[in-house]
Amino acid sequence: MGRVICIANQKGGVGKTTTAVNLAASIALEGRKALLLDLDPQGSASSGVGVRLADGEPGTYEVILGTDSIADVARDSGVSGLRVVASRGDLVGAEIELVPVPEREHRLREALQQARTQYDFILIDCPPSLGLLTVNGLTAADSVLVPLQCEYYALEGLTALLQTIEMIRSSLNPALRIEGVVLTMFDSRNTLTHQVADEVRAHLPDELFTTVIPRNVRLSESPSHGLPAVLYDPVSKGAQAYRSLAREVLFGKGKGDTPVGETLPPAPAAARGNEGKRGGWSAWVKSFVDRDE
Repeated sequence: MGRVICIANQKGGVGKTTTAVNLAASIALEGRKALLLDLDPQGSASSGVGVRLADGEPGTYEVILGTDSIADVARDSGVSGLRVVASRGDLVGAEIELVPVPEREHRLREALQQARTQYDFILIDCPPSLGLLTVNGLTAADSVLVPLQCEYYALEGLTALLQTIEMIRSSLNPALRIEGVVLTMFDSRNTLTHQVADEVRAHLPDELFTTVIPRNVRLSESPSHGLPAVLYDPVSKGAQAYRSLAREVLFGKGKGDTPVGETLPPAPAAARGNEGKRGGWSAWVKSFVDRDE
């Protein structure tokens, strides 16, 4: 049975879709059969791999409403081994249409049952919100991968996401786990970047990927060409970082191989041993982890 990983963060602009597209492509380049399911009405993940739905073509909307199966709507991408279930703007209406539907939170989970037998990995790109579409993604997933931009407000967003994950665990998907947190838009010259990294590492040490995703112009350029960065410019730092992240997902954290300077540096001595001694966000995250254990 294939693994289903939900890429989620309700805060926009953190590299969520970039992560979904390039991680899915990198997993396919490692020889695995992968499916990228675009659950965002903006359709950025779809266009990021060169797939755009014409009017009337079925996609995620039809899968959620149960009128078409994933096998019917999945399309080839520009990456060998990677198929895509694309979305378009009408997916916004699915949240309203699902309100009166029994077991509405489980629609995507049910739709993925057959697909699990056909793919090694299914990656879901969730919208930047915690609405019914994201709830469907989290209910269908085995794990959640969280892209986290290295800024203070991103930490506040992580709090809300962790609360949502706890809610999903308690009522809809008890087996849901955190695949990992990946730091995105990492700028080693920025002090705040390291402060955010230290906060996450101190309280979610087992969840933090070693690979970090640097600020990289190729990651921004590649969607306009309908290609993941790992194909658009395979030797760029951004592309190599996502290849490394894929290996961590496949083989375990710490198994990536990004170039020197693109992995998370060791915590400074002043940051070690201070777990639980900070207030605010840190104290809340520690209490969440303690409950999880």
